[in-house]
Amino acid sequence: MISSIEQLAAMIDVSAVRADSDWDDVRLAALFARQRGCVAVFSLPGFTKELAKLLDGATKTVVGGVIGFPSGGETTTAKVFLAQELIGLGCSEIDMVMNIGQLRSGWLEQVENDIRSVKQSIGSVPLKVILECNKISEDQIRIASELAVRAEADWVKTGTGWTAGGTTVQQIQIIKQTIGNKARIKAAGGIGDLKTLLELHQAGAERFGIGYKKAQDIFDELVTSSQMSEL
Repeated sequence: MISSIEQLAAMIDVSAVRADSDWDDVRLAALFARQRGCVAVFSLPGFTKELAKLLDGATKTVVGGVIGFPSGGETTTAKVFLAQELIGLGCSEIDMVMNIGQLRSGWLEQVENDIRSVKQSIGSVPLKVILECNKISEDQIRIASELAVRAEADWVKTGTGWTAGGTTVQQIQIIKQTIGNKARIKAAGGIGDLKTLLELHQAGAERFGIGYKKAQDIFDELVTSSQMSEL
């Protein structure tokens, strides 16, 4: 059970990764995350260098980088290059989109090699592999989860937040049943209130990717519920 602001902050990645996320969005996300002690802030690659400057000296909040948004359809060479570039710019975590089209085509060896190549290129830096669950079937979620852990990904992540429909408890359960403790689970997409976050956490998610405005709402909910329980 998440019962404190500190516990909640340690599970939240604040994101500004949509196509229309501008510098104000990134700046406000960084300010919010740093004030709350959230674990990471993610922007699109073009803002990473400046984001790292904003978070310089932060003790709890790291810079995260994204590759392959939103389709995962780039070549493996391009993904590896960008992952290494982002780490050079200050990223401490990498979230990559699995090649969704190749997965749907049944090109499983290519998908696995894509993930493995990125992981090998970044070494001990945590790699989260995004499945984009709302674009694939339940069987494909299972297959994709297996491929991710075989390729030594550190996390399996539900989505980019770019697609319609949010992360569901059922999706988290499918991933958890498939990978067990071989990797951890991050939920992203459609997490707009504390109730949803807690349900996904209970199902097995340990991290949550949330825009800063929704994150603020969730923190406010937790504070209010804590105050009410003390009355």
